[in-house]
Amino acid sequence: MWNGGFNNNMNNADKTSKCPRRLLAVCALLLGWGVIAGACGKRGRRTPSDTLVMVLETTLRDVDPRFAITNYDVKLSRLIAPGLTTVDSQDLEPRLHVAESIEQVDDTHWRVRIRPDLLFSDGTPLRASDVAFTYNSVLAKETKSLYRKSFSERLTAVRALDERDLEFTLHSPIATLLSDLDFGILSEAAARDGRVVGVGPFALSSFAPEKVVLVRNEQYRLGPVARMPRIEVRTVRDGNARNLMLVGGSADISQNSVRVDLVDFIEKRERVQVQSGESAILTYLMMHNEDPLLSDVRVRKAIAYAIDRRRIVEAKYGGRASLATGLLPLFHWAYERDVPTYEFDPVRAGELLDEAGYPDPDGPGGKPRFRLSYKTSASQFRLAVARVIASQLSEVGIAVDVQSFEFGTFFADVKKGNYQLASMQTSAISEPDFHYTYFHSSRIPDPENLHVHNRWRYRSDSLDRLVERGRVTMQRDERKSIYADVQRIVAEDLPIVPLWHEHNIVVMNRSLSGYTLLPSARLAGFANVVKTREGE
Repeated sequence: MWNGGFNNNMNNADKTSKCPRRLLAVCALLLGWGVIAGACGKRGRRTPSDTLVMVLETTLRDVDPRFAITNYDVKLSRLIAPGLTTVDSQDLEPRLHVAESIEQVDDTHWRVRIRPDLLFSDGTPLRASDVAFTYNSVLAKETKSLYRKSFSERLTAVRALDERDLEFTLHSPIATLLSDLDFGILSEAAARDGRVVGVGPFALSSFAPEKVVLVRNEQYRLGPVARMPRIEVRTVRDGNARNLMLVGGSADISQNSVRVDLVDFIEKRERVQVQSGESAILTYLMMHNEDPLLSDVRVRKAIAYAIDRRRIVEAKYGGRASLATGLLPLFHWAYERDVPTYEFDPVRAGELLDEAGYPDPDGPGGKPRFRLSYKTSASQFRLAVARVIASQLSEVGIAVDVQSFEFGTFFADVKKGNYQLASMQTSAISEPDFHYTYFHSSRIPDPENLHVHNRWRYRSDSLDRLVERGRVTMQRDERKSIYADVQRIVAEDLPIVPLWHEHNIVVMNRSLSGYTLLPSARLAGFANVVKTREGE
């Protein structure tokens, strides 16, 4: 498909008078002329009218919620198997979903009642025993689920009392329980048979790492039945190929997988529309806090002052990002504005480096004060942003060697602490308890457990005490006060540089309507999507 004869396809390309020269050049260079007519002309391929085709850049691993680890695995798993609660809302507040009620009995016991008359997609009834099975299968010592550690720290047992009622027993009081219960519930009988069956708006039809097919669950009772009969999720690693599929009509939708610097250009194509909105995902610069240079908070602050974040957001993101002051997005209920911030100030950066004992040896443009390595993924866009940051750091005398790696290699190095600087993104931050996840000293990786998140090796006794209080304090106003102090400590100690919250961006065919974009970037909006025929 991609390698048609040059001359014949050149003639075809000449007929597509509306296809701009820039796109033709990119297409010719990267993909060959064979796809250009479909990508740029009016009469490109169309997806089936009963199927929503989504393209993404990553390989899928598992949609069983117990083993779903990657962002897309988790998002797809919730379409199949939603939880007792859900944070699929604009304000990220947990709401009842499969559960009809959740009540606290005492400090360590909660009573959960599930909604009546819910059916799994195979037509069998959802019972409390299915909920208990789901949780207990993660708590089991023999499980291979990476969620076992966090589950076992919170729960001692989940017991079905009758067909609709359960008792959750906790180790100690925990304020995050409503958010924690946003975990997909499975049919016990199907799971024991190796199948993933839930009560979500879609059912799993087939799974392969490069292609997942979901079909409408006609038994769905948590809301209106999905409008689209079928969803195909395809892995297309090459970003240019994804773009061409979208503008050419052979894909319907892509979320957060189109390079931000290309969105304005792609949006001008005849078939395509773009939605964007605030995000709960943070992009940050991690700094190894045990590194001889970066262990000095003055050096970390100098790095923050040296980065012109506003300029990068405008130049690289087209303004589609909000500057961050910490882990939480600005619209979160626990967000605290009164924290130290680090607006671009290269003079202050230089002063801090001088104070830290790293004077400029020979003035601007000469020898560096010191040199750091900066690791990033091989994504062209991420690499370009890293190079801009490196260039800005060089202006204050910090030489930076940018190194890009295939993501698996890059992430392995980060988990092992084999880096000085690196940039990544969080998952969607719905709970302020994520401060425990990312900054508590017990969450520093070690060779026995590399799957924890304090990868910058930050330690603070005062922060440890606060985040421990925050997760057991039940009153919201008191929690908000605790997390205000937490945010101030993190901003003062600056274990990472919070850069920006990149907007969620959905590129989709103009034939689609009804999609709701969520700050969490979850895919719940798929249940309301409808596709019209071209020209209607």
